[in-house]
Amino acid sequence: MTKALIFIDFINEIVHENWKLAWKGYSDFIKKNNIFQNISFALQQAREKNFLIIHVKLGFSAKYTEQPTTSPLFGKAHEFRALKLHSWGTEFHEQIDVKEDDIVLTKHRVSSFYATSLDLILKNNKIDSIFIAGVATDLAVSSTVRDAHDRDYQTTIISDCCAAANDEDHQSALLSIKKIANVKNSKEMF
Repeated sequence: MTKALIFIDFINEIVHENWKLAWKGYSDFIKKNNIFQNISFALQQAREKNFLIIHVKLGFSAKYTEQPTTSPLFGKAHEFRALKLHSWGTEFHEQIDVKEDDIVLTKHRVSSFYATSLDLILKNNKIDSIFIAGVATDLAVSSTVRDAHDRDYQTTIISDCCAAANDEDHQSALLSIKKIANVKNSKEMF
């Protein structure tokens, strides 16, 4: 096994149509672009080809001790009791098929590499090629891709398995990412 498929932040609070961040547009983007169907296809193909499957979620403990209070993105999470671990909001959306053998990581910042064991897991499993899907394309996906690039992983973004608040944010992020990573859709990656 030399390949891994990483899914980032497909948690209820960010992508569910009836939850706190629905107003940001992520759930609408996901519906409009059939993101969950594309993810299902990519995940099935990756499992058949024995990829290491990793799911990463954003969240903070009950006392929000990991929360960056000066962050424009996360600074008020504690006030709204948002992104609280061990709550329905930080569970993976029901459309994301998380298996018992999959690896699940929690992050407290934008990048999936920052202060997590992601790099260690990839290195211990001799992964040199990673495929990334997630939300938001312009935030967590872009940040993780940049960190992966600087750690010398061959990185591919699965564009039709990523979501943003709107098409402009999504396309702008993909355009920028193309400078340091491959960008393919789920049908092209296998």
